[in-house]
Amino acid sequence: MTDGARRWYPLLGPLPAAQGLTPKVAKAAKRRGPIDPLAGPKLALAGRVVTMDDAWTVKPDAVLFIEQGTIVAVQDRRQPPPPGFETVPVVETGGTLFPGLIELHNHLSYNALPLWSPVPKLFQHRGQWPDHPDYRKLISGPMTVVGTYRDARGKAALLAPLVRYVECKCLLGGVTTTQGIMLSSNAGVQRYYRGIVRNVEQTDDPALSEAQGRIADVDAKGATSFLARLKKEDSCYLLHLSEGITKPGQLDSIARKHFRALEVAPNQWALNDRFTGIHAAGLLPEDFGVLAQHGGSIVWSPLSNLLLYGDTARVDAAKQAGVRISLGSDWSPSGSKNLLGELKVAWLYSQHKLNGLFSAREVVAMATREAAKILKWHEALGTLETGKRADLLVIADQEGDPYDALIRAKETAISLVMINGVARYGLPRLMKSFVTTGETVRVGGQTRRLFLQQETGDPDVAPVSLRTASSTLKRAFRDLPRLARELEKPKPKKSARRTLDAPEPVVWSLALDEIQATGVDQRPRLPFNGPRDFTGPKRVSSRAAAVPLSQLLQPIALDPLTVADDANFLLEIATQPNMPEPIRTGLAELY
Repeated sequence: MTDGARRWYPLLGPLPAAQGLTPKVAKAAKRRGPIDPLAGPKLALAGRVVTMDDAWTVKPDAVLFIEQGTIVAVQDRRQPPPPGFETVPVVETGGTLFPGLIELHNHLSYNALPLWSPVPKLFQHRGQWPDHPDYRKLISGPMTVVGTYRDARGKAALLAPLVRYVECKCLLGGVTTTQGIMLSSNAGVQRYYRGIVRNVEQTDDPALSEAQGRIADVDAKGATSFLARLKKEDSCYLLHLSEGITKPGQLDSIARKHFRALEVAPNQWALNDRFTGIHAAGLLPEDFGVLAQHGGSIVWSPLSNLLLYGDTARVDAAKQAGVRISLGSDWSPSGSKNLLGELKVAWLYSQHKLNGLFSAREVVAMATREAAKILKWHEALGTLETGKRADLLVIADQEGDPYDALIRAKETAISLVMINGVARYGLPRLMKSFVTTGETVRVGGQTRRLFLQQETGDPDVAPVSLRTASSTLKRAFRDLPRLARELEKPKPKKSARRTLDAPEPVVWSLALDEIQATGVDQRPRLPFNGPRDFTGPKRVSSRAAAVPLSQLLQPIALDPLTVADDANFLLEIATQPNMPEPIRTGLAELY
């Protein structure tokens, strides 16, 4: 590992010997997962440090010391450095350090698609918009092509560029942990992709227990079997729950039935402290009381809810009940480009719809320490404290309230992103302190550097640069009708000789939510009012086979990586018919 780590940080000289670590840091290093090298040099970063610890400690002028991807100390600059760091050069960030943003709701494979603009009508629940004609034309159809297209060699030519692009989109928004990439093979094997950014469903790390995001069909036959499955989890079960609205005085909305289906018997629920409901927009105040009683939590995705339904989760009731809340940007067709953007929407909603119920630091906590606690990762991530993983982001601002500064930060204010102590993205002057190679990218007209090399990277994704990924996807989106025609051509029959002599190659494709059956589902469709109820078996749209995609699809634009590089995003948000006016017009002020 020493040679590998030296390749990551060639400027910083020889690596420290393992026996030089403190026992606490050595223990953390030993359990390091495979996302990045298991070893790294001593580093020292100076700036204002927002620890996000339980005391809300902010150190105005501090140095964060890192060894082997683990935080050794966070201390005021005037204090002497820890033993072994006396000769380590201090990198002046000139900014404010935060824990890396942790996102608990995303559908990453869709994040290359542009915003659905305008959303054509006000929907009541998530069973409606997939049946709208625009959905297949603008969302499911394009992703079906991207997820299943093969080149002349039979290789999934667009998957590696897609994964590279959407992960870089996370990095450029300060996200170090996310959720929601799934692949499947023609042999029925399923796996979650693990790349540059941490993915909560596959960590291969005993210190970071893997979250579950999908329910096998056998576990969705009833609340009792689901509860038995839930009790087996070490981390959390992230489930789409009650995605839709329940109007005041309404008790039997379709969205709320989704939650009521979790009642095993009167006052007995298929809920525990591993249960995390994504959206939870249809829950009534008393439902949050039930959720809190069982230790459950929620993931709030306000922008997506507001765009589709004109309303969002009753987070005021959730807070009053004591339910832990985290954040997720959902997906680019009806959500924020990144979690930094979702922080802004959550803040605006609190200010204008909840009379400032959540402070700026509480909103930031939703994307850092609260998310880590939901994952049961709080001993390793979520704060900048001794013994924690060195996942962090730095913004340029050092003045005023730091939490407010992060909420108001533009993407161009992000000057450094580190994951496991590896500098992945940032200002050229900072990146050159850690790595000598990398790729240049322009963000809002400003130059940044990306470092995408990874010893444990997927062999298909590893050689793909962001530049190549962008150009490949732009061509594919421009050529959607042609690619769809190629997919619709009859497949040649395989020769009997090949069938006998050679095994069938494993071909990977995207397992796309609500598009193709994969044997697992993100939404617990437990029987409630019979098999045709929304919580019952999955419905198949009559439009699914109505028109061939080659006749339906048109060229679309690749969604820009950032709001800073999307001249239309804020204008489109301002004209969305379902959005409350203060948020529809106020979002631009935070950019």
